[in-house]
Amino acid sequence: MQEDILIGTLVQGNENTESYIRQIIPYGFESFAITFGSTFKVDPAELAGRIMPLLRAHNIRIGAVSLYCNPLKTDEEGEKARAEFARLIDCAHLYETDVVSGFTGRLPDSSIPESIPRFKEVWGALADLAGQKNIRIAWENCPMGGTWKKGSHNIACNPAAWELMFEAVPLPNIGLEWEPCHQMVQLIDPLPQLRQWVSKVFHVHGKDATILKDVIARDGISSPKEFALHRTPGFGDSNWTDVISELRRGKFKGSIDIEGWHDQVYGDKLEMTGQVHGMRYLKFCRGENFIPCPVFH
Repeated sequence: MQEDILIGTLVQGNENTESYIRQIIPYGFESFAITFGSTFKVDPAELAGRIMPLLRAHNIRIGAVSLYCNPLKTDEEGEKARAEFARLIDCAHLYETDVVSGFTGRLPDSSIPESIPRFKEVWGALADLAGQKNIRIAWENCPMGGTWKKGSHNIACNPAAWELMFEAVPLPNIGLEWEPCHQMVQLIDPLPQLRQWVSKVFHVHGKDATILKDVIARDGISSPKEFALHRTPGFGDSNWTDVISELRRGKFKGSIDIEGWHDQVYGDKLEMTGQVHGMRYLKFCRGENFIPCPVFH
């Protein structure tokens, strides 16, 4: 196993987590990212107590623990989201990880700039709490169907938004949960972006995309025809050798965890076939297992 960049997969945090992990451990994943969805379905501390002895026994690490809620909302749902995210920060050490990830949230039906004051208010406090516990916060770069002018879940979707976010909360323990897919479907070239922002990448989702250039040329991106497909690494357009090389050049240390259940080709009964191929492909792109250099006397 390499010590600097691990290759793993996302696992849902629920009552079936331990059983699911036991079934996929033999496939060779080096890390798991535990995602609780939009709200806790199990006690995160209790879940850590059940799965961590198993993971330690197999030398598997946790890349991140995640909660994809909307802490910027001003209603009861937003209050619950903020409380649950703070709870996740509090128990991250139980998973032996320093990365907590999720969405920034967004003021519903508002533009990204209009959400920034609320972002500063909410995440300034949460990031300070995380910093006191040596925890880093990583926001996924998924638009969740939103645009610059309007959306409902997340503002951390493109570089223009990141500039506003990191200016509003200039703390070293806030960054990105990055993947090329969400940038490619916005027709952003992921590699130049990664070179610029790699110092802010704390966790990587292993998800790729196939861009249907013939559809774009014929119908554009506003027609009902699908012009981009979400793919498992190894099946999409990205060369992950280049992606991992840029991560290494930027001194990234952490996990690339495959975000499965999105590939339209390798889904359903082929889901784990696709994920295991993606894991092996990413290990190949990384350089397989670490080999120490000889010592010359």
